Amino acid sequence: MGRGKFKSKPTGRRQFSTREDLIAGTSTRPRSFKQKEAEHEEEVSEEVSGDESEEESEDETTKTKGTQGIIEIENPNLVKPKNLKAKDVDVGKTTELSRREREEIEKQRAHERYMRLQEQGKTEQSKKDLERLALIRQQRAEAAKKREEEKAAKEQKKVEARK
Repeated sequence: MGRGKFKSKPTGRRQFSTREDLIAGTSTRPRSFKQKEAEHEEEVSEEVSGDESEEESEDETTKTKGTQGIIEIENPNLVKPKNLKAKDVDVGKTTELSRREREEIEKQRAHERYMRLQEQGKTEQSKKDLERLALIRQQRAEAAKKREEEKAAKEQKKVEARK
């Protein structure tokens, strides 16, 4: 007998275990994969004795994502997290620079070297600039000398006109 337009699906039903079922361990609730895996690991660790069980327990405490715990893979491209404590850090150790950083530093040094040579007048561009400046100074000196001569000539004419 139908209950309206939509039918209830059997997957949507929920089954709750009673407190007595949980205590007795006879719950009809299916066990999850993690619980089964934990039980399996406990059995394996009980079988291994002494020092080996301590080493495995340290490995088991690390959490794995997805299928990492199930499938053991050796991926050379896998980046493993590096947890360094403050006491383990070596202050004297210098880190190697990346290619881009190295090229940037070399570029800055080359520019500084070029600017030093430019100041000393040893580069082609600085030589051309110095020649241009010398020519301009010479032209200005000639123009100033010419102005002085014209000024002196004007004053001479004024003096002669007054006499």
